[in-house]
Amino acid sequence: MLMEREKTRRIKVGKIEIGGGAPISVQSMTKTDTRNVEKTISQIKELVTAGCEIVRIAIPDEEAASAFSKIRRKMADVPLVADIHFNYRLALLAIEAGADKIRINPGNIGGEERVREVVKAAKERGIPIRIGVNAGSLSRELLRKYGHPTPEAMVESALSHIRMLEDLDFRDIIISLKSSDVETTIRAYQLISEQVDYPLHLGITEAGGGLRGVVKSAVGLSLLLAQGIGDTIRVSLTGDPVDEVRVGYYILSSLGIRKRGVEIISCPTCGRCEINVAKLATEVEKRLSHITFPLKVAIMGCVVNGPGEAREADVGFAGGKGEGIIFRRGEIIRKVKEKEAVETLVKEVEKFLKGISPS
Repeated sequence: MLMEREKTRRIKVGKIEIGGGAPISVQSMTKTDTRNVEKTISQIKELVTAGCEIVRIAIPDEEAASAFSKIRRKMADVPLVADIHFNYRLALLAIEAGADKIRINPGNIGGEERVREVVKAAKERGIPIRIGVNAGSLSRELLRKYGHPTPEAMVESALSHIRMLEDLDFRDIIISLKSSDVETTIRAYQLISEQVDYPLHLGITEAGGGLRGVVKSAVGLSLLLAQGIGDTIRVSLTGDPVDEVRVGYYILSSLGIRKRGVEIISCPTCGRCEINVAKLATEVEKRLSHITFPLKVAIMGCVVNGPGEAREADVGFAGGKGEGIIFRRGEIIRKVKEKEAVETLVKEVEKFLKGISPS
C-alpha cells in the first residue's frame, strides 16, 4: 500500500502544476544540440507525443540562449525549462525569452548579486526556479566536511541554496537531489522532505542506458513514490529521451499512481507454451503504441494462467496450440488462429475504445 503523499506547496510550470496534490508529472530533457533549432523542436514534438509534460533544454552559451528564444516561439504550448550553469546572464536571457522555469545551482552562477538579478527576473515573470543538487557537483567545502557526496552533504547544499533564495523573498522553488547511487538518492530525498515543503523533482542521475538504467531508475523512484515522496519525475537514461518518458509512465502505472496508454500483460512462456508469445506481444504493443487511453491487453501462452489473465484484461488472447481465444471484458468473443491474433486483437481494442468513447 502506498503511503499518503507528503504535503508540498503547489507551483506552476507553464500549464502544469507541481506539488500540492497535483498529479505527478513526467519530464524529460532534449539531447540535441540546442543551437540546432529544427532538430531540437523535432525532439520536443516526439517527447510531447510520448506524453512528456515538461521539457528541459540545456543552455550552455549565448548562441543556445538565442536558439531557445526561437524554440520558445515555435513551441508556445509546451512548458519549457532552461537548464543553466555557471553563467547568470544565460539565465536572464532564458527568462526574457519566455522560459517557464529555470534550473540553476545558485552556488555556481557567480555570487549573491548575480543570484539576486536572476531571482528578480524570475519574480517579474512569475516563474519558478529549480534548485538542482547533484552528488557529482558538490562544493569543495562540503566534500571536505563530509569526505564524499553523502545524503547529508547534498541536503546541506540544497538548504543553503534555499536560504539564499528565501532571503530574497523568493519561494517559487522546486528541489532535486540526485545521485547515480540509488541508496544515496533515496536517503537525500527522505531527509529533505522532513525539512521543507517545496515540491520535489525525483530522479536517479546518470542511471546509465538499457536494462541497467531502467532498473536503477525504477527501483529508486518507486521506493520514494511508495513513501509519498515526489511531485514530478525525470528518468535519466543514456539514449533516446522518448524512452525516459515511457519508463516514467511505466513506473507510475505500476504503482497505480497514473495510467497512460496500453499495458501489455504477457506471460514469460515455458515448456507448455505452443504459440510465439514474444512476437505477438511485441507486434501488438507496436500497433497500439499511439493509444493514450489506459487499458490492459493480455497475451497469454497456455491454459494454466492464460484464460484467467485474458478474462480480467480489457482485451485478451489466451493461446493454445497454434490458436487461441479472444476475450473482451471477460466475455469470449471467438477463437482465432495464431496468425490472425495480432490483427484481431487490434480490431477488438479499437471496438472497445469506440464503445467507451462519449457519443
